[in-house]
Amino acid sequence: MSDTREPGSVTVWSDIGCPWASLVLHTLRGAAREREQEILIDHRAFPLELFNSQPTPKFIVEPEVIVIAARRPELGWRLWSGRESDYPSTMLPAMEAVQAAKDPAIGGLRGSDELDTALRRAFYAESRCISIPSEILDIAADCAHVDAAALAGAMERGTGRAEVYEQWRTAQGPEIQGSPQLFASGGYAAHNPGVTARWTGDPDHGGLPHLEDYDASWAEDLLGVVAAP
Repeated sequence: MSDTREPGSVTVWSDIGCPWASLVLHTLRGAAREREQEILIDHRAFPLELFNSQPTPKFIVEPEVIVIAARRPELGWRLWSGRESDYPSTMLPAMEAVQAAKDPAIGGLRGSDELDTALRRAFYAESRCISIPSEILDIAADCAHVDAAALAGAMERGTGRAEVYEQWRTAQGPEIQGSPQLFASGGYAAHNPGVTARWTGDPDHGGLPHLEDYDASWAEDLLGVVAAP
């Protein structure tokens, strides 16, 4: 499972609607920019709604957004400010689009990661409903390494859906502990790295997330592993 598709890449299993995964990806991308190190992220879907047989509840996502954004304000996240009726009830179309964008004719891994980044920003910072294809394609149109017209055609054909379901089945195996799960060369594997957090109680009965610590040094360690010959 630690093998990646291309040298110098990191495989990340996650759900776009998982704030912890979005924090990890932001940290990794930021550390790579500071080091001026090229990195490719191969996204794999860990679709929480398929695991849980329900949409990921807003009353779970938003408290996590609050505690993460308070610790890392540079994320620019905010609570959902759009109409309540526009809050995404599914992240599957967005995850399918990220998989579809891996086609070299659409964007390859670079374009796929660029789209993933843009979709997360649209949801967490801009309160855009990334459940619907038109919104996804509007976002893709602003991605320099994504051919939005080619992506539109791929989405019409259902490209990416089979990949998401296949990845969901793979993610049920013991090596993938949750969203996010990272793999890289040399046997590197980490689940939600850097995070020390707990819920104060059952979120269905008023429990809240508590982020006790976030140590971002894991990203430097991982980039060192990726850069090693």
